[in-house]
Amino acid sequence: MTKPATAALTAPHHLSYTYKRSLGKVLSAFFTALRDRRFLGIRRANGSVLFPAKEYDPDTSESLSELVEVGPTGIVTTWVWVAQPRRQQPLAHPFAYALVKLDGADTPFLHVVDAGSESKMATGMRVRPRFCDVPKGAIDDFVFEPA
Repeated sequence: MTKPATAALTAPHHLSYTYKRSLGKVLSAFFTALRDRRFLGIRRANGSVLFPAKEYDPDTSESLSELVEVGPTGIVTTWVWVAQPRRQQPLAHPFAYALVKLDGADTPFLHVVDAGSESKMATGMRVRPRFCDVPKGAIDDFVFEPA
């Protein structure tokens, strides 16, 4: 004999974050540099440079502190075209998400390239940043465009 189905139990819930994160020395310097239209990576023990700057080496967990200016130009290592952006995406018109390796950095990072059309995108292309009028020190203060 099977039991009759019962309604699922539900309860209202509001998710919120009522705290602010302290950025610390490395990330404060990184975001301050963005506000000043500069890019900071960080040197690892093996001499390579990570961008964006991180407080700890992702491979060794070693604390990192030697900030290094990189870029501002770089190359696209791979990309995908967004033909129909959704409301929450960074641009309202078609654009690319790309892994960009800034000059002087050894690691690429994911960011937006506003190329105008898919035909203008290519792996290996050079890009440069285009900053908003008044940068506030956030990762969305800029997009890349073909150099």
